[in-house]
Amino acid sequence: MQGLKTILPIVFMFCGAASVAQDAIDSNIYKFDTEKVVIRKGIEPAKMLLAARLPEFMPKVYKHVPLALDTIYFGEKIEAITDYTEKYLRSHNRTLATVQDRAEAVFPMIDGIMEQNKLPKELKYLAVIESALNNHARSRVGAVGPWQFMSYTGREMGLVVNKYRDDRKDWLRSTNAAVKYLKELYEDLDDWLLVIAAYNSGPRPVLRAIQRTGSTNYWDIKPYLPKETQNHVLAFVATATIFERLDFYIGSELPDNISYTRPVKTPKVKAPSYFTEEDLKNMAIVRIDKPINFSLMAQELGIDIDILRKWNGDYQKFELNIYCAKEYKLRIPKDSLDKFLEKKSSLAKRSEDIYSSQNM
Repeated sequence: MQGLKTILPIVFMFCGAASVAQDAIDSNIYKFDTEKVVIRKGIEPAKMLLAARLPEFMPKVYKHVPLALDTIYFGEKIEAITDYTEKYLRSHNRTLATVQDRAEAVFPMIDGIMEQNKLPKELKYLAVIESALNNHARSRVGAVGPWQFMSYTGREMGLVVNKYRDDRKDWLRSTNAAVKYLKELYEDLDDWLLVIAAYNSGPRPVLRAIQRTGSTNYWDIKPYLPKETQNHVLAFVATATIFERLDFYIGSELPDNISYTRPVKTPKVKAPSYFTEEDLKNMAIVRIDKPINFSLMAQELGIDIDILRKWNGDYQKFELNIYCAKEYKLRIPKDSLDKFLEKKSSLAKRSEDIYSSQNM
């Protein structure tokens, strides 16, 4: 992502504003500065005057986020979009299942912030394709956190990024920063697919594509965007559609024909959360202040990973840095305690490397 720096190219005065506005509408021309590129298309004079005089009485109304079944938005592209979505589900089903588990811990918080800012809640799926909801994620170009902020963009959005503190990894602070950035992008682009494109590539490539085509329709400018950005937008639409309309398929064996009709199922009964006498007899509890990767622990200590997951049902919150305490009471088999204590420091360091580089 790149920082958003804009300049409004048209200033309307109360006296004579209607005629200036009409000229803008009639010409229907975009004006661009090569360094500071921003679009503002013609606006009806009456609305413009009202907005100028009473901005506090005109709260921003955001458009909906288009999903794959949105025939009005996608038009003749609808078949291609649904086909892409179904292929995406098949090729990413395992990763989506992992993300779905993580989502239970963080989506309520993100939804609350989106709702507070009057933004569509579907925008939370941008964090899914950015980082797979991994707040330790780091891209090859240095973007960090669940919303994958570059350091300079993060600072522009109010985050502290230095050698002592990195707010990009903080779920609450980074989500508020992402909301601020999304709102700024939407202010100039007025379309969520254009916003998702600009979030990935930075505003400038999107605005140059608009300048080149003279259109603000995503499908018109798509060929002029970086290939990575094109894929990013389609991945967002597919992911949002899967979680909103096809979530019952996530983590399951997929049929030959994907149906968007939700099946009627008997709710699953969760296993009881208490431990058996046998569990308590064989269990040891150790305090840790940094998460240790279960797969690594199971491999190094010869522990059944299913036992670790069963005994530590809320461990994922500790991994995501949203646990209620600074330390976690880790439950492991008693016969592995000595070996764990011997390798604890090494396991913690290796796990930190795994969490920092992992981007599922």
